Amino acid sequence: QSDNMIMLPAKTILANGRAFLFNASRISQSSCSAGHVHGPNCGCPQQRNFSCLVQAGHEHGPNCGCQRRAFTTGASTAAPAVSHAPTGKVENWSGGWGVSAAGEPLKPWGVPLGELLPDQVDIQPTHNGVCHTDIHMQGNDWGITTFPFIPGHEVVGVVRAIGSQVKNLKVGQRVGAGWMLNSCRRCTSCLKGEENICHKGYEGTIIGNNGGFQAVMRMPSDFVFSIPDAIDSASAAPLLCAGVTVYAPLKRYMVRPGMKVGIFGIGGLGHLGVQFANAMGGVVTAFDIDPSKKDEAKSLGAAKFVAWSKNGAAENMGSQDLIINCASGNVKTEDLMKMVTNDGTVVQIGIPGGNPVLAVPLTDLVFGQKKVVGSIVGGRFDMMGMFEVAAAKNVRPMIEVVPGSQVNEAFARVQSGKARYRVVLDMLAENSPVLTTVAPK
Repeated sequence: QSDNMIMLPAKTILANGRAFLFNASRISQSSCSAGHVHGPNCGCPQQRNFSCLVQAGHEHGPNCGCQRRAFTTGASTAAPAVSHAPTGKVENWSGGWGVSAAGEPLKPWGVPLGELLPDQVDIQPTHNGVCHTDIHMQGNDWGITTFPFIPGHEVVGVVRAIGSQVKNLKVGQRVGAGWMLNSCRRCTSCLKGEENICHKGYEGTIIGNNGGFQAVMRMPSDFVFSIPDAIDSASAAPLLCAGVTVYAPLKRYMVRPGMKVGIFGIGGLGHLGVQFANAMGGVVTAFDIDPSKKDEAKSLGAAKFVAWSKNGAAENMGSQDLIINCASGNVKTEDLMKMVTNDGTVVQIGIPGGNPVLAVPLTDLVFGQKKVVGSIVGGRFDMMGMFEVAAAKNVRPMIEVVPGSQVNEAFARVQSGKARYRVVLDMLAENSPVLTTVAPK
């Protein structure tokens, strides 16, 4: 502490993912009743925006004849196959995309699953969102990755098998799994549905565990969520991390209708923040250094767009009741505090690299009764509320869907910062780990 400033460590995990754009067309998927086997001529009437489940032995390609099917023609490395087992069968191994050491590209990887415990479910992932955290974990940037390692914590799929004590889910149900795998369930935070701040520390889906970039993912059923029928699987995937990450602080700090809410950084997190803040009754201002995002931000629900500059704080002093900082770049907390009114709140969810600290001006903090807080993902109660709002208010991420086999290209594109805004891997597309089972809705 010096010069009337207090330095605070900004230790929170960034759940920021961005979009990914390839020349691949959006892919379509059929939704059929249990027991129906998909194929190139199955004639399903209910086409949806996913890839089809294909019958064993059918080889996809640009000319295979599948209904409303589109592919990229570039060669891809095939992931390991998994046996085409009937619905309900417990697999003892899975195949996916993993690495054996930091910095390696993802490659086909076999994973033993062991015994299905009474409280666990097996999920067949159909879609995976690519979050920047997956890239950090692949490179062991935070020193917490256990190798071999399979990424993926924005997972949507179908319940393939359930343990003997599972009552909340059923085989064939469309579900999702996010950043958290488990928690103590007993501390005051967990009992309030705030497992993300479990006093003993929550267990991360990809911290010491393998994620959703595989054919079978095993999870405790209590941390697996039903996906509303109104939300398609590709759109649901990014909501399981990015969506709940912006929703949770908005729910906590938007204490009255009509609050002036600033969303700082319109990227993978921020473009969802604009939508949720608008849907929850806020008057939204979008802040970004890129002026080309103005029209896009307004189409998502922002009442105003501010192209950020070095004079941005002075020009917008006291203009916001609440600011959600989604930016991964280093923005001065002092500037953000200037832009909130007295009794206002600055919420930090983005985090730049380099072990950053927050420099908080004490005079503004004390005399303005302002608050600077952090927020990390959200608990189970937040997740359920987030999906309810997203379904009712049509909050959807801006996405591009690509085959799961192009995961390394997807990671490179996200890492470059050029993607806009989220990439979703279709795990049932060409050359991805495939299982034949009940199709998701």
